[in-house]
Amino acid sequence: MAGCARHRLAAQSVSPDSRTNRAMELIWPNREYLPAYVNALERGWSPDNLRAAAAAREELDHIARDADSYLALQVDREARGGDVTLPDGSKAKRLPGYRRWMWDGEFCGLIGFRWQAGSSELPPTVLGHIGYAVVPWKRNRGIATSALKLQLADCRAEGLSYVELTTDADNLPSQKVITANGGVVVEAFRKAAAYGGAESLRYRIMLA
Repeated sequence: MAGCARHRLAAQSVSPDSRTNRAMELIWPNREYLPAYVNALERGWSPDNLRAAAAAREELDHIARDADSYLALQVDREARGGDVTLPDGSKAKRLPGYRRWMWDGEFCGLIGFRWQAGSSELPPTVLGHIGYAVVPWKRNRGIATSALKLQLADCRAEGLSYVELTTDADNLPSQKVITANGGVVVEAFRKAAAYGGAESLRYRIMLA
């Protein structure tokens, strides 16, 4: 993937997946594993749980149109990718960030990290620093918990004192992932209509 070589962040291994017997790692999106990512999208998985079908179609269209451009945007530390489309169709300013793929010999999901330069705080349009999505056929194996643990090490390398993640109040599996990594609830709130309006919890994980 263009630009990955200059980053100091390296993929790291965690416990082996019970079926493939291969350690799960976080890898940079790249041409070699792109077909597996496309296959997951075509099977109905989406990296966006609010704009699920629309987001998956947009990604498939972008990849089909210009795969190199798509891959380049997955690591966007300078926020050059243009505005972000919110679930209600409105636009918000993009933050510096990147995505990595969870891989155990097969595509497992992705984890994304975004931040505001020079601050641990986020603008109101951004609900959390980290988001993750595991494909349905790889769930209940501890993959998201392990991926978040690996990602937190890289968040520390960016100099943040904490990261925040949000989850719906009834999403118990996601809450377990966050609390297993030291997350503590700092706020119960209702998401804005642009994000679906669900009752939600905001967690904070201290890094310092």
